[in-house]
Amino acid sequence: MDRAYVLGLFDAQMRRDAPPEGAGTRVERSGGVVRQVGAAMHDWSGVLWSELDEDSAGPAVQAQLAWLKSPEGAGREFEWKLYSHDRPADLGERLRAAGFVPEEPETLMVAEVAALPGEPVPPDGVRLVEVTDAAGVDLLAAVHEEAFGTGAERLRERLLDALAQAPDEIALVLAMAGDRPVCGARMEMPPGKDFASLWGGGTVAEWRGRGVYRALIAHRARIAAARGYRYLQVDAMDASRPILQRLGFSALSVTTPYLYQP
Repeated sequence: MDRAYVLGLFDAQMRRDAPPEGAGTRVERSGGVVRQVGAAMHDWSGVLWSELDEDSAGPAVQAQLAWLKSPEGAGREFEWKLYSHDRPADLGERLRAAGFVPEEPETLMVAEVAALPGEPVPPDGVRLVEVTDAAGVDLLAAVHEEAFGTGAERLRERLLDALAQAPDEIALVLAMAGDRPVCGARMEMPPGKDFASLWGGGTVAEWRGRGVYRALIAHRARIAAARGYRYLQVDAMDASRPILQRLGFSALSVTTPYLYQP
């Protein structure tokens, strides 16, 4: 993989020229910044892309703070999604000084779909189930909370909206051991792009290290191949990065979410 080429393509398609996520969501471009504004308060809102320098970075950060204090922005959780190759080099420090709080960094990893395993092989006792309704979303949210130890109510609302508004642009899957969900994941498939994005994949403690996560990667890779996507992209946590590397994913950058809480 030509990593510089693929990173440039990712920046162009998925950040600078990102499509809106869901009905009513807007993508706004101003002052070297691309911002997404969710239609509902539970939707994701934040900065996807910035093209700044030493002189323009300060005004750009202040412009986002001003918007967050406006009637439209007030009360929203807001994320500036910063990448390690973004400029200027001290942009993270500027965001922290402005009140944004960094979360744990994740590694941007990309693989060519054609090079990934095309047949999921879950461990004995586990079956993969596609999610298409509210009952399945409830199970996916529940296993997300158990695996990651965080609340999933906002995620649940977003997934229900996605299934209702654009079901062809999202794939949801559960790994079930009997009647119990032990892992859940999704894939977002923006139309007209080369990249499909993998999210979730958290596995409950007693099923980790047994191939569940790998099976969900292969399941979604098969869907992406059938839909004509060239690349799969994931923001990998430390626990999943070695697995993804063994499957053929390459690390292209590091991304850190800087959150501004209302």
